[in-house]
Amino acid sequence: MRPSNRDRILDAAVRVIQREGVTAVTFDSVAAEAELTRGGIMYHFPSREDLLAAIHQHLADRWEASLLADAGRPAEKLTADERLAAYVRVSAQSATRAELQLMLEAATRPEWAAPWSSVLERWAPVSGDAVDDDGAMDRLVTRLAADGLWMFEALAYRAMPEAQRRAVTEHLVRAVAVPDP
Repeated sequence: MRPSNRDRILDAAVRVIQREGVTAVTFDSVAAEAELTRGGIMYHFPSREDLLAAIHQHLADRWEASLLADAGRPAEKLTADERLAAYVRVSAQSATRAELQLMLEAATRPEWAAPWSSVLERWAPVSGDAVDDDGAMDRLVTRLAADGLWMFEALAYRAMPEAQRRAVTEHLVRAVAVPDP
């Protein structure tokens, strides 16, 4: 099945961001990358803001699909520990440069953060009672460590050796006492 032009545009925009950063996203740069016309881009996204908002949703949807594939069932059918274990395994695959840049951009705009926040609320929520609840505290520390794993690689400009990444991931999953599927 051929992807829709909308998906083709969003995938092209992500490639532009991966190569050149968020500021490089223009109708012309995305049109060239997608091998479409500027008008073809504007048909789906009337403004650059609309395009950027859609890119955030597109990548958050990819994370959600990866989480579902890892867990084997929807978040609402899993325990908090099972959801977090899936999040640890998926986030251990490391975010791409484009995802990281967009997540940082999302910190400046609540509407761009909303898709990411929605995924995190389902899969790795931060509990307000983490102070007095050891299980909630373990989940919070595990999420912080999982987030730090891909952040480490993004900031260090190098991948962690695969064996070490696997060992860290397994250690974090064990921290929430959920066996690897």
